[in-house]
Amino acid sequence: MTDTYIINGLYCKDHYFEVPLDHACSEGQQLTVYVREIASKQAQQQQLPYLVYFQGGPGFGAGRPMGLDGWIKAASAHYRVLLLDQRGTANSSPVTAQTLAHLTSEAQAAYLSHFRADNIVRDAELIRRQLIGDEKWSIIGQSFGGFCVLRYLSSAPEGLAQAFITGGIPSLARCADDVYQATFARVEEKNNQFFSRFPKAQSMAKAVADHLFVHDELLPDGSSLTVEKFQLLGIHLGMTGGHEGLYYLLEQAFADVNGKRELSYIFKHQFMSLLDYDTNPIFAFLHESIYCQQFASNWSAHRVRKQAYPQFDYLNPEQRFLFTGEMIFPWMFEQFANLKPLQQAAQYLAEKDDWPMLYDLDVLKTNQVPVAAAIYFNDMYVDINYSLETVAQVQGLETWVSSDYEHNGIRVDGELIFNKLHGLLNP
Repeated sequence: MTDTYIINGLYCKDHYFEVPLDHACSEGQQLTVYVREIASKQAQQQQLPYLVYFQGGPGFGAGRPMGLDGWIKAASAHYRVLLLDQRGTANSSPVTAQTLAHLTSEAQAAYLSHFRADNIVRDAELIRRQLIGDEKWSIIGQSFGGFCVLRYLSSAPEGLAQAFITGGIPSLARCADDVYQATFARVEEKNNQFFSRFPKAQSMAKAVADHLFVHDELLPDGSSLTVEKFQLLGIHLGMTGGHEGLYYLLEQAFADVNGKRELSYIFKHQFMSLLDYDTNPIFAFLHESIYCQQFASNWSAHRVRKQAYPQFDYLNPEQRFLFTGEMIFPWMFEQFANLKPLQQAAQYLAEKDDWPMLYDLDVLKTNQVPVAAAIYFNDMYVDINYSLETVAQVQGLETWVSSDYEHNGIRVDGELIFNKLHGLLNP
């Protein structure tokens, strides 16, 4: 089924594909994968080759374009772009507490184990063969999408003409504990930068945390706002605009209600809008497993925090307050309304120790697909040292290292970044 339409000069076509939940059992349960094809008028008329976009996450659908601008404008000079809603996201058989409710915890965990990069790439290869047969296409991955690119290069390089990565070069072999050891250090540094830029922010954040110690505050969805839940807002410290947005939120934290100080409804409503765990549970379920290859995560971030970074545990008003970052903790499945019924499934996945290998180091060592990657020196989410370690293991991977952007650089200056990467492979 396809549908065509135009959005502000962008020619769009909808595609829906049926793919097996388990590619080893092609006749078993099927999923729907949605792909939006977008192109400039010229790209459409010339039937330019395809470029497939792999979204960050895991667990988020591809962005919804508003017109011919940003990186899409740059890409449209060379390609027709395919925005892939990865399995379980947006229009692709979405995974939510609602859609999982009919399954037992064991069945939920078994189902969700099929939603990592390996099966996302298998979906893409099936779609490529259905759409263009033996022709090759190019791919681009942002953040977790870069993990998908390296999986593609490992498992199906024959389908690729070129590949691009922005802010998403993972370690190929390190365990999750190594990743979070480095991540906590970077998050602490981002906290230092934030509180240095906004001298009032430390006292403002402490005021919220100290208030939560002694007052029960309910969010609009009826769940409790706790200190550790409040700390999760630090996930935005690694984004351009994130520091400013967090400070402006803290400015509106309190309201005077008939002489009584309460957290404001505005603050609580905006707080909910800034965290996606209830609406995008794959992120909470599988964030640690994207690093797992034949080992279990066993709540890696939680263990690393307790063992090596106790300064992130805000226990009394005498302490300095720190926000956390892109980490998943087991208590989140107790405190987020739509994660609560999935708590046991999350535990099963945390204990799973037979995750398949994601990367083939021998294939990557002899890689023949042209690859270009943007690496952001100050990236809070992806450690630059591990990224460069991987670069040395992938033959022919061209890099552009910049300190001008945060992790979301492609959203901020996408046209320049795409043109820079495309120029590295197509001088």
